[in-house]
Amino acid sequence: MIVLGIDPGSRKSGYGVIAGTAAGWRVVGCGLVRLAASATLHERIGQLCRGIDEVVEQMKPEAVALETAFVGRNVRSALILGQVRGAVLATVLRHGLPVREYAPREIKLAVTGTGSARKEQVAAMLSRLLDLGLEPKPLDVTDALGVAYCDLARGQTIARLPEGGTKKSGNSRNKGWAAFVADNPELVA
Repeated sequence: MIVLGIDPGSRKSGYGVIAGTAAGWRVVGCGLVRLAASATLHERIGQLCRGIDEVVEQMKPEAVALETAFVGRNVRSALILGQVRGAVLATVLRHGLPVREYAPREIKLAVTGTGSARKEQVAAMLSRLLDLGLEPKPLDVTDALGVAYCDLARGQTIARLPEGGTKKSGNSRNKGWAAFVADNPELVA
C-alpha cells in the first residue's frame, strides 16, 4: 500500500509518500509544494492543486492521509487553512483516492509513543523508524511523513498487506528522502 501524507499550508505544503509492503516500509518520495508568496490566496490555491496533481501522478498513491484541522484563536488563519484543506481534498478525491484524517495527538502517538511529543521528537523518530539517516526537515515534510506513517501504523491500510506483512522499515536507505536531501541541501541541517 502506498500512502500519501499531506501537511497543507497556504505558503508551502509538505508531502510524504510511504510504501508499506511485506518486506517493510520505505519512503517513496517527499518534498514541498512551494507557493508564490506574492500571489493571492486564490492563485496559491490553484498552484497547490496543480502541485498535488503532479505528486499524485508521479507517486501513484493508493490512499491519502491528512491531519485534522487545528482550530486556533485566529479566525482568519482558520478560514484560510479551511480553504486550503478543501482544495487539497477536492484535488485528491478527483483522483478517486480514499482520504483518512488523524488528530495531531494521534499522529504523534503513532510515531513516538506519546501524544505530546514535540515536532523535533517526531522528526528524530521518523528518521529511525524509516531508516532515513538524517532527520527530515523542514517540519512540513516531517509532518507529512508522520501523517502517512500514522495511517499505515493505525492499520487503516496495513490490513491490505499480504499475509505476514510487517510494520518495520526496510534496511536500505530511502531513495525518496535521499533525493529530497540532494535537491534541497539548504533545508537539511
